[in-house]
Parts: sequence; structure tokens; C-alpha cells
Amino acid sequence: MTALQTDIERLLATSEPEVEVLLAEVVGGRRLRVFIDHPQGVTLALCERVSACLSELRERYSLEVSSPGSERPLTKPAHFRRFVGRRARVRTRHPRTVIRSERAGGSAGRAINSFTGELVGASEEEIMLAADEGIVAIPYAEIRRSNLVEE
Repeated sequence: MTALQTDIERLLATSEPEVEVLLAEVVGGRRLRVFIDHPQGVTLALCERVSACLSELRERYSLEVSSPGSERPLTKPAHFRRFVGRRARVRTRHPRTVIRSERAGGSAGRAINSFTGELVGASEEEIMLAADEGIVAIPYAEIRRSNLVEE
């Protein structure tokens, strides 16, 4: 989670306490994209209220507030735990050497930084993903970006 996302959560804490900030990212240097969720769902009216709460950020960025959609971002340990059993794509900060299982062809290890598979576990330190390459343990600090993928 970025400092910007932490600031946004702080700004929303009093006026929209039930809004969960799933991801806040700067795109192209000038656009701030914020994905939100709410127990009753995300409506246009909620996006407008969140935009109004973040008005001080509109001086620096073009602001885009939206629902997560079907490829929901996963950014916190609680997100990963909630979606154990679902398919996810995880991109890592650095390539990881993976030795393929015999079921996956048993070839020598190779370094990759994008994995797609079933999320099979999530602790406080790492996630476990059953990817084509085999079971992969990825510490949260190594995750650059992750999201659910359509089944």
C-alpha cells in the first residue's frame, strides 16, 4: 500500500467510514485512479461523494473514482484471505525462480515475475498461489500488483 492510498483512507475515514479503498494509483503522472468498495455496493452517487471528499487532491491530479469491477485489485492481506479459492494474477517486483512440478512438465527452474492461478493460502507474511509453474509462495513485500481474474 502506498502513502497516497494511506492519505486517501485518512481523508475518507470520517465522512465515508464504510468506504474501503482497494487501490489508489497514479497513472501517467497526472491521473489518480481510486478503486473503492462499500458493503452496499458502489454507486455513481458514492463515487461522487468520494470525489468531493478528495477535492484537495484534484489540484495535483485528474481524479477517477470507480468500483473494482470483476478484476478486483488485491492489495492487503485481508483481501487475499477473503478470496482464497479464486483465481488471481500476481506480478512481483523481482523475477522469482520457479522449479516446475512434475505435473507441469518438471523442467528446470526459470525466473518469471507474473503468475496466474488459484489463490490457495494467505498468511500475514505471504500468499500461496497454485500457478501453472507449481505452488508459489510470494511475500507481500514482493507483490507489485495483483488482481482477481475471471474464472
